[in-house]
Amino acid sequence: MVSYMEHKDLAQTVIDEAREREIADNVHRTLERLAKAVEESGREPGDVQLLAATKTQNVGEIMAAIRAGIRLIGENRPQEVVAKIDGVRAACADMGLTVGLAQPEDGTDGEPDIPLHLIGQLQSNKINKILPHTNVIESVDSVALAQKIARRAIARHMVAHVLLEVNESGESSKSGCEADEARDIAGEICACEGVQLVGLMTVGAHVDDEARIRQGFMHLRELRDELVGSGETGTQYCTELSMGMSGDAHIAIEEGSTQVRLGRAIFGERLFV
Repeated sequence: MVSYMEHKDLAQTVIDEAREREIADNVHRTLERLAKAVEESGREPGDVQLLAATKTQNVGEIMAAIRAGIRLIGENRPQEVVAKIDGVRAACADMGLTVGLAQPEDGTDGEPDIPLHLIGQLQSNKINKILPHTNVIESVDSVALAQKIARRAIARHMVAHVLLEVNESGESSKSGCEADEARDIAGEICACEGVQLVGLMTVGAHVDDEARIRQGFMHLRELRDELVGSGETGTQYCTELSMGMSGDAHIAIEEGSTQVRLGRAIFGERLFV
């Protein structure tokens, strides 16, 4: 168990009014800033999705964000997905909304109102924990991991949607495959039955040099365009670019991001890491 889960009840559904207002105000401001950044970059409204990164947030806090307009959520850890999913689904059902992977036995087959992504690293022994719940696994960084996901997906008679995480910055502290290996890895993943490569993901360089951050985002976009344009089997689905966080979202949007991942801007500073 992740240590902070011993100190915070992530299944808690009730938060106080002040916390509810704080989150709602943050969501509204963030959506306004996102819309402005999209407009200033010359792109169309709706080109960029806002993913609320809900690491360490409980069900009540997530629901406050959803009530304020969030329609895409991302968890970092499989343990948190398991701890929260039932509570979030139940609360959303009261609003007439579906969350995460379709649950045919509950009559919720089809596209959900609120997709759930796994945006953190995935260990192979946790794959079965998240496959029944997550619409997209954003953190696939190797052919080996994609193949393990594929085998488990096939056993469930499903196709798992994944993104290839690329370490565009080259920083040792970041996960993801090496940028110069990404093209070959992406091609191999596209050829795997049981998974569908629907895009690419990266974390921007942790530096003050905007040119270096921009270069990483630009390279990821060029790689995506090359894959889609190649005509190779499966590459036609690789359209998404998950790039941009709190400090560099505006740069990512200018460079073609289709999804920015924001947590602090919505929920404030985390008490746990």
